[in-house]
Amino acid sequence: MSLADEAKRRWRTSASTSRTASARAPTAKKTRPPRPLPGRWRAGRLGLAHGALRMEIMIEVTQALLGPDGRSPLLGFLDACEGRCVGAHLGTYDFTASCNITAAYQVMDDRLCELAKGMMTLAYAGTGIFLSDGATNVMPVELHRAAQLTDEQIEENRTAVHAAWQLSQRHIRHSLVGGFYQGWDLHPAQLPVRYATCYAFFLEGLAQAAERLRNFVEKAAQATLMGDVFDDAARGQGLLNFFLRALKCGAIDLDDIVQTGLTREEFTLRSFAKILESRRMRAIVQSG
Repeated sequence: MSLADEAKRRWRTSASTSRTASARAPTAKKTRPPRPLPGRWRAGRLGLAHGALRMEIMIEVTQALLGPDGRSPLLGFLDACEGRCVGAHLGTYDFTASCNITAAYQVMDDRLCELAKGMMTLAYAGTGIFLSDGATNVMPVELHRAAQLTDEQIEENRTAVHAAWQLSQRHIRHSLVGGFYQGWDLHPAQLPVRYATCYAFFLEGLAQAAERLRNFVEKAAQATLMGDVFDDAARGQGLLNFFLRALKCGAIDLDDIVQTGLTREEFTLRSFAKILESRRMRAIVQSG
């Protein structure tokens, strides 16, 4: 018998034995895998209150902005978090890579990043979550590292660090102007630029914003007391938000609020509508 014939015989014997064993084996009962529990039930089993675990999502691929059905899934992400989402971040470099942009041109102020941030703003405005921009990936570090450096090397190091700081400042300022008040830093030496840029952004417009808010509050309060309809509360809240964000980042403190015409108690209400209501009630009490 040839080797080929012997191999065929063994294969037939093995297959026949397998069929016989399979026919005799009891049929196993088919069961479905357990359905995953909703997040609130899983948290309950661990002794955590519903919503105790917070999360932040990253938007870093094109499919996160536009689904195959032509709709944006951004709000769906928020719904899937079941109230636990507190923030959304744009992953600048993964996102631009998914747009087929080469590494040398993956920057925070790219036109497609602006599109992504615009869609995030439209989807998440009024939901209460914060939005965060990406990071400048050029680090403010020296080019030459040695115990002894030449004057030329020292100057090159200084130029490299200053150029990285200037780029970071431009990106942060661009984010602030676009309504993204948070961002990422990848190196400790980027933090001074973050603070300086944020403080400068709020402080340079502080006096003008304070005057506008003071006039706005007085106008709105007068309209409320006279029974007129004041329909521009959204703009008033926008002016108030400027000071709330300036205070949160440390650019101002509560003593700087006095120039807006608001008291500390009014400012802590954090709502333009509540401030007007508080003044209206106070006026009623004083007149009665």
